[in-house]
Amino acid sequence: MSITDAITEVEKILPGKAAPDGQIDPRWQGIIEVGKYIESNPKEIWAFIEKWGKHSDEDIQAAIASCLLEHLLEFHFDYFFEKVENLALSNKNFAKTFISCAKFGQSEIPKNSKRFDLLNSKL
Repeated sequence: MSITDAITEVEKILPGKAAPDGQIDPRWQGIIEVGKYIESNPKEIWAFIEKWGKHSDEDIQAAIASCLLEHLLEFHFDYFFEKVENLALSNKNFAKTFISCAKFGQSEIPKNSKRFDLLNSKL
């Protein structure tokens, strides 16, 4: 499967509705599949995050934050953080998505961690 195939497949079921408690959510599974391409196809991943991270559904926001955005920043912080920051400051739904992110990898480097925390405090 390619990144294009993974995105095409999950977008067939998005936004959809959350699976009942205790059941596997195909939306999350599809987003996890997209996440397999974070290191190799970050620009395509960012376009997907930019689109779906602004969605009003809190479950989609959580999936985008934990399966994609925090890992995009883990591997590609310097390239994408300004884009993330601009979108979070201009879109309240994306702000909620960002606030749900944890720090990994490059986000934990002291200078990056400071920027990450500053954005969190602004939001």
